[in-house]
Amino acid sequence: MSMAFLGIQIDAVYHTSIVIDGKEWYYGAGIQSSLPGTTHHGKPMEIIPLGRTSLPEEVIVEYIDSMRSTYTMESYDLFMHNCNNFTADLSMFLTGRGIPDKIKNLPQEVLKTPFGQMMRPALEAQLRPITQAPTPATAPPPRPTAVQNTPIKTVRSVAEFENLIKTSPAVAAFFTSATCPPCKLAEPHFLTLAEQNPRATFVKIDVGIQQDIGSHYRISATPTFITWSKGAQLSTWRGGLRGDMETEITLMINDAFPPHRHMKIPIHNVMAETMIASRNPTVFNKVPPIDKVKPRLGPVAEDPNVASLISFLQHRALEGSNNAAIPNEPAWAKFLCTAFTELPVDVLFPLIDLFRASLADPRVSGWFAEETDHKTIKTMIEYSLRPETPYNIQLVTTQAVVNLFTSPLWAGHLCQEPILSLVVSMITTFLLDREHVALRVAASVVAFMMATHVQKERSTASKEVIGDEKLVEMAIGFVEAIKEEQKSEEVVKALVVALACGLLCAGGE
Repeated sequence: MSMAFLGIQIDAVYHTSIVIDGKEWYYGAGIQSSLPGTTHHGKPMEIIPLGRTSLPEEVIVEYIDSMRSTYTMESYDLFMHNCNNFTADLSMFLTGRGIPDKIKNLPQEVLKTPFGQMMRPALEAQLRPITQAPTPATAPPPRPTAVQNTPIKTVRSVAEFENLIKTSPAVAAFFTSATCPPCKLAEPHFLTLAEQNPRATFVKIDVGIQQDIGSHYRISATPTFITWSKGAQLSTWRGGLRGDMETEITLMINDAFPPHRHMKIPIHNVMAETMIASRNPTVFNKVPPIDKVKPRLGPVAEDPNVASLISFLQHRALEGSNNAAIPNEPAWAKFLCTAFTELPVDVLFPLIDLFRASLADPRVSGWFAEETDHKTIKTMIEYSLRPETPYNIQLVTTQAVVNLFTSPLWAGHLCQEPILSLVVSMITTFLLDREHVALRVAASVVAFMMATHVQKERSTASKEVIGDEKLVEMAIGFVEAIKEEQKSEEVVKALVVALACGLLCAGGE
């Protein structure tokens, strides 16, 4: 029938999704997920193996979360921005290739026909309740047993428990028994406190089983709680009231891990600047004028990889990211890396500028975050640091690094070697370029973004993501740049806040 009405053969109207790690991801009412085969679309009519990925689940989920601003419920369009676009983008990230063209391009092929144009409003009205139905309720997967994936420890003897007290900076013990109803009510909140305070050790002891431990600590009723800090017993209380538990655990944490002396300093302005920047990050997203770029590129503009990138940027500029399918990133990455050794400088500049604009899309920056060895970004930064590299390439390279932060996956990578040393060299070198304010501004933004990530990890996860040596190198570079800066208040402001974020609460107590 399709041949009679449309003039083209259509075997099926495809809804697609991707199954990975035991979960089916698809797009309709925003990005949704279900147990495989349990969506409202039913069982699949065809399963196509797309390949393998070595990416960990947390990286995949973080990338999908970064796509949610593009794939919203409101932006769904049956013909132009649908489940197949989402599946193609996610497949590109996971495997380096998209989905079959016959599936991805089918809606546009239908829309090219007069009958398809005529039927579009009716089809959209008829199918929207189906394509954008809510995620169906399904039975949750079996909950792991208490022994698995829990921060709460168990001990088998008095000697083992006392060794734990000696070797752990903070210990909270929950003495319970199988016949204690209040214990069952208290346990979930004890688990929550353990998850919220990973630096401390939380122990659960069933005195009905470990009678020797209960006797040693004279436990006569359950629930009983005891806390220790640096080997010294702090407090003992009975009953499972949440308020008591929270108060005593907080006292234990503050005693074992005293707040850094920097926290006594009024730092509200610095933290306010950090919060504002994290909500409104700088992005250099202006697309270069394509009519001027193509003549500069010459024959290179006709290369399929370059033409695909230009098409992506044009669609994104005119219609937003919703209708712009990302290019073949593995092919483009290979082409660009080769370009650094084979193409002249005057052709490289527009190429990097196009790349810089594409990185404003988190789907693109997210793919390069998980590229093997970060080869493309490393090659680009290394090229920018050559003494003979011209200013315009240094500028667009630094702006491209700023745009990497559009993906939440990049901040952690930029703080790890070998790319960390390259980024620090880029920042400290370009901040001291006396001739070009724009370059110093871009470098100060990279410095700011790096330092705010350092502070975030330090304050929320008690984690130092950059070693002392590199932090000192960055701080010295920031101070020197602040002293030398004569023209840009923007640079000074960014570096002062970056310096504060980099040093605040550094070095333990």
